[in-house]
Amino acid sequence: MSQNQTLAAVAAEEPVAQYPHPLKEFWRSFSQNKGAVAGLFVFIFMILCALFGPMLVSHSPIEQYREAMLQPPSWAGGNSTFLLGTDDVGRDMLSRLLSGARLSLLIGLFSVLMSMIPGVILGLLAGFFPRALGTTIMRLTDIMLALPSLLLGLVIIAILGPSLVNTMIAIAVVGLPGYVRLTRASVMAELAKDYVIASRVAGAGILRLMFNTVLPNCMAPIIVTATMGFSNAILEAAAFGFLGLGAQPPTPEWGTMLANARDYMETASWVVTLPGLAILITVLAINLMGDGLRDALDPKLKRLS
Repeated sequence: MSQNQTLAAVAAEEPVAQYPHPLKEFWRSFSQNKGAVAGLFVFIFMILCALFGPMLVSHSPIEQYREAMLQPPSWAGGNSTFLLGTDDVGRDMLSRLLSGARLSLLIGLFSVLMSMIPGVILGLLAGFFPRALGTTIMRLTDIMLALPSLLLGLVIIAILGPSLVNTMIAIAVVGLPGYVRLTRASVMAELAKDYVIASRVAGAGILRLMFNTVLPNCMAPIIVTATMGFSNAILEAAAFGFLGLGAQPPTPEWGTMLANARDYMETASWVVTLPGLAILITVLAINLMGDGLRDALDPKLKRLS
């Protein structure tokens, strides 16, 4: 038997290493965090409520029933027609909470996208061109970070005018510097690695290096940051709505609902408690998911099986 045949026979006898599918490996690490799994199920439930909830209720979120103002929830002696009661002008609380879930999730989604996409691009430019563009981009970022986030958001809304769209723009601008700094730091760490040097030697262009070679290896911390930014966007939208600078009445946004109900904290506690609980549960679920994503995507923080 020749040497090549002998090597082939030995290779055939050796078992081939089986690596788990990346999604299975991700779920294995993610599912070890029970709080993250619970947050995921709660978040999925909130998405289903936002998508299909308004279709299942019989009342409009903006229709006023003047004969049923400040009705308590049905289990507290109220009318069974309004399961969660009504607000100060007779609007159904259940339909407003479900419609508010849709608005809050949309605010979080679009705010994160509007800050993450330009932030990642600016971070890539600052990392790949540290002398030509990096200094200017980072100094502008430092100036934005030096301003209190709530104050910066208030200034932007004051200039653009109070509305739901302007609230998302303000939240996106406030969150932009974080993505720029995170992306730049990740890019600078990746540029010194051998696979990037090999790609440069192989003749890869700058755009291919940026988006095909380096960016995919920087996505894990960006995804975790975006998850946390999602919950922060919901909180900031609620804060602006509470101050009267976010969604304007009669839009059923949770922060606006809290602002309209602050005069009834003692006499009709449900009009304050229900939107507050909705914000609390949603933000807590997203934050728990963020912890699980951090454990699953960061090799240094993966839990040992």
